[in-house]
Amino acid sequence: MTTTSWILLGVVGLIAYFIGNISPSTIMAKKQGLDIKKEGSGNAGTTNALRVMGKKAGAITCIVDILKGVVAVLIGLLIAGNPGAYIGALCVFLGHVWPIIYKFQGGKGVATAFGAVLAVNPLLALIALVIVAIVVFTSKRMSLGSIIGAVAFAVLAAFMEPGFFVFACVMAIIMLIKHRANIVRLIHGEEPIMGIFEKKDKTESDEGGQEDE
Repeated sequence: MTTTSWILLGVVGLIAYFIGNISPSTIMAKKQGLDIKKEGSGNAGTTNALRVMGKKAGAITCIVDILKGVVAVLIGLLIAGNPGAYIGALCVFLGHVWPIIYKFQGGKGVATAFGAVLAVNPLLALIALVIVAIVVFTSKRMSLGSIIGAVAFAVLAAFMEPGFFVFACVMAIIMLIKHRANIVRLIHGEEPIMGIFEKKDKTESDEGGQEDE
């Protein structure tokens, strides 16, 4: 690669990282006089926004976080082709998980990763989404769906988007690390069910722990 190519990739990385810093849940919570980092699970992702501020805030957070991933990848593709798209995907994800604007306290990156993968390879993203949906609706736990989905999209990338495989593995590993508390609770049978399933299984939903994005 030429010096110019590396410079372009650096520019893509910076743009994508700061796009990832945009935190709709933090902004909406602040308007309500809340600090999302001190409410619920303390996470800035979709699930905690839903838990703390309701369905509308949760939906907005999810949509914006997905769009962040899509936009960052498209910018990367436009500036530096496929390598730029891959760098954009990784950096927007890192910007969401560790935003410098918010003292490196971000979300777990699931929605943003999905948006990025959707722009890189739509079929890969949709297959991973189906896997997540099946796991969520059978287990009633979003965290388990996110964990399985992270592993699945990295494995799928090896066959469907080989050039993205290393980036996908890095993103998957980070998502697993960010879900480590959920993994421990799942192992001990203490992970609560999603709020939308509470009416069907109120007793189980009252178990300890906090599920997250």
